[in-house]
Amino acid sequence: MIAKLFRGMLPAVLAVVVTVGCQTVQTTGGGAVGVERTQTMMVSAREVEQASAQAYQQILAEARKQNALNRDAAQVQRVRRIANRLIAQTAVFRSDAPGWQWEVNVLSSDELNAWCMAGGKIAIYTGLIDQLKLSDDEIAAVMGHEIAHALREHARERISKSVATGIGVSVLGAVLGVGQAGQSLLGQVATVTFELPNSRLHETEADRIGVELAARAGFDPRAAVTLWNKMASRSAGAPPQWLSTHPSHATRQRDLNDYAERVMPLYRQASAR
Repeated sequence: MIAKLFRGMLPAVLAVVVTVGCQTVQTTGGGAVGVERTQTMMVSAREVEQASAQAYQQILAEARKQNALNRDAAQVQRVRRIANRLIAQTAVFRSDAPGWQWEVNVLSSDELNAWCMAGGKIAIYTGLIDQLKLSDDEIAAVMGHEIAHALREHARERISKSVATGIGVSVLGAVLGVGQAGQSLLGQVATVTFELPNSRLHETEADRIGVELAARAGFDPRAAVTLWNKMASRSAGAPPQWLSTHPSHATRQRDLNDYAERVMPLYRQASAR
């Protein structure tokens, strides 16, 4: 019964979402890997980039206070050299990306983590580099993946989906006469129905764009497979794919193997230069 009511109200919810103002965009070109999905945005790129820049500076300031920012000059130089080669290839996917105000920093932390905020604000953690003993090719795989998230504006897309879901839940809650608990339940249903599959899709897109960026920059794209094998060894007991926002390791490795082979000609061409 609830499912029927939900389906019946969906057109009304979508109508409300549309009136708020959404935009269908193609954030990147397809590249050799063929990422061509259009995206629906309800917040502007400028808003997300401004917020990201502010958050990034706050993170750097806090890291500086803790003496956790760029402590190893040689390591920072290594990471920035790899990043600069990748950034130089971003025009394949977006003509404006090489002109972003890119920043690349290394944070001293035991976390196995790296990220790239909207507009090109990158951080990689020493735990990821040191504990997994990453090669230059594997660092390029990590950073290419994170840069791809920024190129595709995945953060903006997720924020937009959250905005749309929030509006939908509020409308449904009012119409169905349910209280806060009911709205919360509907919100959870919306999350697992709409957001989790898209998150898996985001990861797959970032993987594919990432291996192409690495290959074009002269890094072996097959290093993405060895990287995720190392990550898999640290993720024993991870939840099954249908309960996770990320693809399972087996699924990810198969896809990375496939797309790394597809871009090997680009790697050979770049290595010959």
